[in-house]
Formats: sequence, C-alpha cells, structure tokens
Amino acid sequence: MSNNIKTKFPIFKHQTNLVYLDNAATTQICALSLDAMNEYYLSYRANVHRGLYDISEKATSAYENARAAMAKFINADKDEIIFNSGVTFGINELAYSLSPRLTHRDNIVLTRMEHHANLVPWQVIAKHYGFEIRFIELTKDFQIDIESAKKLINKNTKIVSFALVSNVLGTIAPVAELIKLAKAVRATTIVDAAQAAAHLPIDVKKIGCDFLVFSGHKMYGPSGIGILYGKKKLLEEFIEPFFYGGEMIGEVSYDKATWNEVPARFEAGTPNIAGAIGLGAAAKFIMDLGWDKILKHEASLTKYAIEKLALFVKIFGPNYCHSERSEESLAHWPSLVSQRSFATAQDDNCRIGVISFSLPGIHPHDIAEIFNRDHIAIRAGYHCAEPLHKLYNLPGSARISIGIYNSEADIDRAVAALKKATDIFSII
Repeated sequence: MSNNIKTKFPIFKHQTNLVYLDNAATTQICALSLDAMNEYYLSYRANVHRGLYDISEKATSAYENARAAMAKFINADKDEIIFNSGVTFGINELAYSLSPRLTHRDNIVLTRMEHHANLVPWQVIAKHYGFEIRFIELTKDFQIDIESAKKLINKNTKIVSFALVSNVLGTIAPVAELIKLAKAVRATTIVDAAQAAAHLPIDVKKIGCDFLVFSGHKMYGPSGIGILYGKKKLLEEFIEPFFYGGEMIGEVSYDKATWNEVPARFEAGTPNIAGAIGLGAAAKFIMDLGWDKILKHEASLTKYAIEKLALFVKIFGPNYCHSERSEESLAHWPSLVSQRSFATAQDDNCRIGVISFSLPGIHPHDIAEIFNRDHIAIRAGYHCAEPLHKLYNLPGSARISIGIYNSEADIDRAVAALKKATDIFSII
C-alpha cells in the first residue's frame, strides 16, 4: 500500500503523531466521504423523494445513487438495499420481524464468537416466544467448529445468524458450510458483516445468505448509517416493517394503512441522507482503491504484527494463516470467500487483522493507557463480546485492529509501547 494513503484521511493532518489501531471499533473517515456529505449540506440540502424543486430532486438522485453504489459493493440488486443506522439496528429489526414465526419447539443457532448485537436481541425475544438459542462451539485454534454446527442445526432450526468475521478473534467464519447446513433445513440465514465490509470483498449472490448487515463507520464512512441487505422476495413477503410513519406508507385512511414498495417500506421518516451519500462515497473509495491492494497490504501487515506481538503477549485468536497470493488468486477472492472452507488453521484465509491479546499480570485497560501516552489508539475490555471472554476465563483483552492506512512503523510503535508496559509493571 502506498505511503500516501494517509493523505486520503483528514484526521492524520490534524493528528500527525497518531497511530490509530482501533479500526474494529471505528475506522477513520476518508476525504471522499466527507467531501460528498459536505457537498450535500452546502449545495443541495433538502429532503428526498418528496420535493418537486431542483435541489430536492438532486438530493433524491444522490441518495438513490448511494443505494446503487452499495448494491454494487456487495453484488446485490438496488431494491435489496435498505439504509438504517447500522448493524445493531439491522439485527434488531430482523429479530423482531422474524421471531413471531417461532415457537417453543424451534431453535436459532448462533456462534460462541458473536458480538452482543447478535446475541442480546435474540435473548430478549426468546423469553417472549420460548425458542431455544444454540451456540456453535470453537475449535482449539479459535475457528468455527463445523462438526458442532452439524450437530446443532436440525429440522427445528429456523434461523442461523453469525458474524462473518469475529471482532475479537479476527476469525473468518466458514460461510459456505454454515449456509449450506442452514439451507438443508430451510433455515433463514443472517450474516453480520460489520468486521468484514472494509477487509473482504462480499458477494451476496455467491454467498447465498438471506440477509446481511454492515455499518458505515467500520468501512471508512460516516457514523449512524448502515445497510440491511435482504433478498427481495423475503423483504416483500416475509419481513414486516419495524417502524411506521412517513415515506414507508402506500395509502392511509383513518382506519388502516398499506405499505410502500420495497425498500421504501423499511425506511420510515426522513432518512440519514448525508450519511447514505457519504457511505456510497466510502464504498466507491474502497472499490477504486482495489481489493487486490487492500488484501495484500492487510495480509502482510497482519502477519508482521502477529510475529512481533507474539514475542511478548498471548494472542487470543488464530495464529497467522494468510499465504502470499498471486495476482491470479487475488482476482478470484470473492468466489473464494463464498466457496472455500475457513474452518481450519491450515486454510490460508482464516483470519483478518483483528488481534486481541493479553499480558499476564497487566490489566488490558492499563495496557491501553500506556499505549495512549505514546499516542497509540487501541481498544481494551470485552469488545462487546463478554461471554466469549468469560468462556476463556479472560477479564478482557487488549485489541489491535488494522486498517488500510496502517504500516509496519505503526506496529513497531505498538511493540515499543508493549515493551514499556512490561518494564513499568515489572518495576511495580
């Protein structure tokens, strides 16, 4: 990756000494996204779909062009893209829409590595409808255990929902195998792509999932905007609107209302217009940069980081397992994501650059504070995955997560901070 990539991100002009390694929580926003939003606010701010005047029509065009950009980003149809506030909203919307079809005889299947956003909604609703929640186990090398999945997914399984990439372990889920198992019992599949959207190309047609969600703030775009993808037939026939009000209405009387067409029926009220436009620009930024460059850079840097960090810490996740890739193999990555197995550490595509670790005798919060003194931003705590940490008897972990603007120099500064932490606490 070219050294001038940081020039595409305005924050580094204002924070010249910042090493930002908290990309799994929030990536920095690219200039292209900011410029697109500023243009909207400064030049043609108006509501969409409603005005018959010029700037409203321009706003509508930009908003719908952003929808088209997101469809292209994941190889979906435009009408299958629903704008929302992000992954948490999307999963809650699906949970509340799908659960009324479930009974006490049914079960849904998650994995042990889920973010709270793909756990808590199901827990709350299960208390009302009485269905069982099952968890696919992890192997000793922090991969999804397919044998466990085969035992848990059965004729009573109605939903299989899982993270494409763990926000703690960096593990890439075996997408093809899980969806195949779900389809065999006609279960609905939901993929949480929050940690994947900026790091792996996604093709929903090849993956074959029913629904997929991701957030703009984790893919170099704005906060407060995200995507719910759903197969159009399911959106039309299977999912009920979650919110009601303007724009999602087809016709209203004092006695009843009918719904608008998909996707408008799922976007009640005035949407986050600027956010959608900024998200579309962020997707364009990633696609213009090129997945071959992104994959090569992040694979190389992840390997470098793990090799350096492993000298000092215990890594909570798979050991490095990317191999060097040829241009030809990189060109076929989208199909590999949907078709290949990611179930074992021997596979060369089992993780991304989300690296959680612990230092014996030092609390993760203390590690993060020492890093902060050297202007290095990392995450410490449970990372919204408390059950996963407790499964391994960990009081939390420190986490480094890599983005396209990171470099080996950033990792070297992080390693130096780790050395400082060990020195400080050895004195104490």
